[in-house]
Amino acid sequence: MTKGLIHGVYAAALSPRDKHGDLDEAALARQLEFLLSSGIRNFALNGATGEYCSTSLSELKRSLHVAKIILPADANFLCGVGAGRLRDTLELGRAGMEAGAQGMLVPMPYFFPYAQNDLSAFVRAVATELPVPMLLYNLPQFTSGLEATTVITLIKECGNIIGIKDSSGSLEILRALTSEGIACSRIMGNDGVLAQALTAGICDGVVSGVACVLPEVIQPLFSNRTGSAPFRASTKRLKEFIARIDLLPAPWGLKAIAEARGIAAAVYPMSLSTERARQIRDLQEWFKEWILWTKEPEAIECV
Repeated sequence: MTKGLIHGVYAAALSPRDKHGDLDEAALARQLEFLLSSGIRNFALNGATGEYCSTSLSELKRSLHVAKIILPADANFLCGVGAGRLRDTLELGRAGMEAGAQGMLVPMPYFFPYAQNDLSAFVRAVATELPVPMLLYNLPQFTSGLEATTVITLIKECGNIIGIKDSSGSLEILRALTSEGIACSRIMGNDGVLAQALTAGICDGVVSGVACVLPEVIQPLFSNRTGSAPFRASTKRLKEFIARIDLLPAPWGLKAIAEARGIAAAVYPMSLSTERARQIRDLQEWFKEWILWTKEPEAIECV
């Protein structure tokens, strides 16, 4: 299978905010610097991890400006262009183009449910107006989901649609692309099934929310042979981590861990209930012990 333009590990960046809810550019810069120091060279801005539904055009432009300043010449970044209507998607896409994004992540319009022919018409309009490489972004938890036949047709017929980032948690679309021999970038967007996709040989890369706070767990999945001891150890650690953060709304768990690692203060889009605040404290306390334990080689039990 041809890997195409996009492959390997892309860290999906958070969009840190200050106590007033405004984009915290200094915290975003620290996050990118942390990832660079961890060996990450590929990034995704303004995806679901970056809470794109809450990001304005001006905030995206500011995020892209920070990325251009911080990222070295050998780094790449993808720009998410998710919105509720075509006009806004195109405006976000033009901002990404101007900033030099390697490609666009194109989620389906959010909130209202749409049929497959609606989604196809939307994608074709975006692909026509934005002549840059783009990945379809399947996010059925928050938008209308794409079906495998729709994805295959769009990749075949739209020259600048180079693949898909599938965050559904299902392997159906990646399996279909592989069995059909479609030359494209098969990108996993759900960390929970990443190891399974790699083992099955149906995945060229990942846009990973976990990688934005825990790159040392995601990177070994790509740098080691599937089934090897390091691969199994990272798979075990990833499973443990996801089980903990999944107790919170996405991406609140990642925000809490970013704060625990000193990357950025965790600011949430609404007031926390007493129970949520307790869960966040418990998660951060667990993580501080867990990350120390998992750094000890003798403590890692491969499965």
